[in-house]
Amino acid sequence: MKGSVIALIGAQWGDEGKGRIVDSLGAGVDVFARFQGGANAGHTVIVGKEKYVFHLLPSGMLYAGKTCVIGSGVVFDPDTFEEEITALNKKGMDRARLVISRACQVVMPYHKLLDQAQEKRRESTGHKIGTTGRGIGPCYVDKYARTGIRVEDLLDPDLLRTKLESALDEKNLLLTRVYDQHPLPFDELYEKALSWGRRLKAYVADASYEVNEALNDGQTVLLEGAQGTLLDVDYGTYPMVTSSHTVAGFGPVSLGISPASVSRVIGVVKAYATRVGSGPFPTEDTGEGGDALRAGGGEYGATTGRPRRCGWLDLVALRYAVRINGITELALTKLDVLSSFDTIRYCNGYTAGDGEAPVQFPASEAGLSRVQPVYSQVPGWKTDISAARTLNDLPQAARDYVALIEKVAGVPVTMIGVGSERDQYISVKK
Repeated sequence: MKGSVIALIGAQWGDEGKGRIVDSLGAGVDVFARFQGGANAGHTVIVGKEKYVFHLLPSGMLYAGKTCVIGSGVVFDPDTFEEEITALNKKGMDRARLVISRACQVVMPYHKLLDQAQEKRRESTGHKIGTTGRGIGPCYVDKYARTGIRVEDLLDPDLLRTKLESALDEKNLLLTRVYDQHPLPFDELYEKALSWGRRLKAYVADASYEVNEALNDGQTVLLEGAQGTLLDVDYGTYPMVTSSHTVAGFGPVSLGISPASVSRVIGVVKAYATRVGSGPFPTEDTGEGGDALRAGGGEYGATTGRPRRCGWLDLVALRYAVRINGITELALTKLDVLSSFDTIRYCNGYTAGDGEAPVQFPASEAGLSRVQPVYSQVPGWKTDISAARTLNDLPQAARDYVALIEKVAGVPVTMIGVGSERDQYISVKK
């Protein structure tokens, strides 16, 4: 194997600006691969004055002559795919070649209905999770129950009929008898699924073979994570998490490549912290500070439009993300948003109600709900840094903040975002 693999991972609760970092790395990457999640992700890339938001497609779709891969760990929404491909075609964009793993699970209409009905029921009992309602969780349930429909099944009408009849019998019972919904008609759904298959046939392939061949040819592969480490179904604040593995270790599994092929793990971290939906958030600022971060950072979900909860950088959580992912370097985004603050707070420890401060990040809803952040603060810089293109262009206070993050995290910061435009970032040579 001659090529190399870079894993790009969110080091917080998602929305760290991963799409932006993908864009900055793009020229040196040959294959861009999504490896988990589904259309519940929102990756924003800005080209000139145009903003592109990808919920399902890899961010590398804007690179003509490259290859984009959707791995088997992704739950594939054909309707979202059609919307995003059509939007790119209407803009006349030259785009990357696309490969969709034949083993991707398909998000069906009943998954979305069940997702929304289940969340409504949870909300009525005070246990809302904050799902996007896009069918992601129910689709993963079917995958692990071994009753799901895969992309390759859409290409086989007889097999599709058999699997869909079996699935729909069960789902219609749930929809009608448990959630008081109308049943879905088989014939209509079957024809829709067949039309998906006809549309997708040109893209479906053995993704593992394609990526391994690229590596054998000496190409560079970027594993593009969705959401963030603290939303991982095992290592996040369970149950207030997403339904997939968001950590770097799952990337090779989804793409069918050797874990030993990963040479760099880039953790993307905002200069402050945000979270969408329910769940504990120790450093949340519900006052003026949080409002200022939200306004300055444009903190509204790319998928849902919901305002994000905002707060201060949690270095305990960041150390945890570095450990879980084996992060080798950090990409620090939205440093410019802090330019309006006289002082900048950060968390470097927790206290607990029982007097025992946790040594490590407590990766559960119950555990994290019991802690209180211990804050320190550093001076702000009160200067526009959007024109900075080298580390030395930053004011000393900003450089000190970056150095603090490096020291506590134990890995270098190699990229710094200083604005929303494509060229507003600093590449730090180490």
